Amino acid sequence: MAKRTGTARKPTPTGWAAPPTAGTKPLNRSLHAAKATKQDEFYTQLSDIEKELKHYTTAQRNHFKGKTVLCNCDDPKVSNFFHYFAHQFHKLGLKRLITTCYKNDNPDLFSKHEGGRGLRLIYNGEQTPGGRIPALSRLDALPLEEDGDFRSAECLDLLKQADIVVTNPPFSLFREYIAQLVEHRKKFVVIGNQNAISYKEIFGLIKSNTIWLGYSHPVAFMVPDHYEMRAVRSWRDEHGQNWRSLGNACWFTNMDIAKRHEELTLYRDFDRARFPEYDNYDAIEVSTYKDIPADYKGVMGVPVTFLEHHNPDQFEILGTPSNEPDNDCRTRVYTSKECRDAYRERFGKPGVYDLNARAVVNGVKVFARVLIRRK
Repeated sequence: MAKRTGTARKPTPTGWAAPPTAGTKPLNRSLHAAKATKQDEFYTQLSDIEKELKHYTTAQRNHFKGKTVLCNCDDPKVSNFFHYFAHQFHKLGLKRLITTCYKNDNPDLFSKHEGGRGLRLIYNGEQTPGGRIPALSRLDALPLEEDGDFRSAECLDLLKQADIVVTNPPFSLFREYIAQLVEHRKKFVVIGNQNAISYKEIFGLIKSNTIWLGYSHPVAFMVPDHYEMRAVRSWRDEHGQNWRSLGNACWFTNMDIAKRHEELTLYRDFDRARFPEYDNYDAIEVSTYKDIPADYKGVMGVPVTFLEHHNPDQFEILGTPSNEPDNDCRTRVYTSKECRDAYRERFGKPGVYDLNARAVVNGVKVFARVLIRRK
């Protein structure tokens, strides 16, 4: 997912859309049609894909060598994920590249997904005498019998053939999408909304060191023209192209990357005045991950941004302060009356201040926190 500018690209003589540049339109497609209430069809810029995947293709370790890569939310006619892997096929040493897309057998970047069939392409590294990727008609590209939904039997068969999945799945189906990858024990690097960390299912996978965050954060994305303009993080460029900016997009992966083994440097000493205890958890408040005290061995509540730097050999993730009842660190559960009284005291009117939803310091809820402990 990412941003691009410019006008639509026409097919090149080989039948493939040209790669996007700073002044051109983005070429990646999401899997599912944006439903009226969900609008999760975004398009990833090639530079964002390159920025992330360079960390998985280092001189020390190339995760993709000899592997079959699946991009199962990607129209090969316009996808930047296909573009990246097809053009890097031999450099990465890929075995095979498979792409599928949802209900789109026409070259329009923003298909209405009104057709009933998806598209499947298998690329084995073929090149023209001039070293180019052949036209689509000369490759193993066929309409699917079904609609290309990643949950369909056809797409599940292709998933079973893959070693690594790399794509930008629909945000509204993110939980189900990740669950499928984990169930089938596939390696993956996918874009998601960072808010997904708060989903019980996703956080459970992070806590168990089953998945973790990647390196970079795509920010701006081209979206279909019919998406309404918003008051903020929304604009049209000089060509009328519709854009949205997401401040919380990130990559999720289960592939071993270097930063997982980099220790966070700690330089603060514990000071009770700086690090108060929570009213409702047996833990202290650490308002920024950079201030984690080096000499404290107990439980600490840290911002979610800590997960960007988590080294499982240095810290253990215990959970989050939330309404979930099975939290061993919780020391107090507030009554409904206490929550109503707290709201009136804080805001001067009737209401409910849900003190059980977060960690509390001196009667005030703090922002979302992750509970951790040094190993």
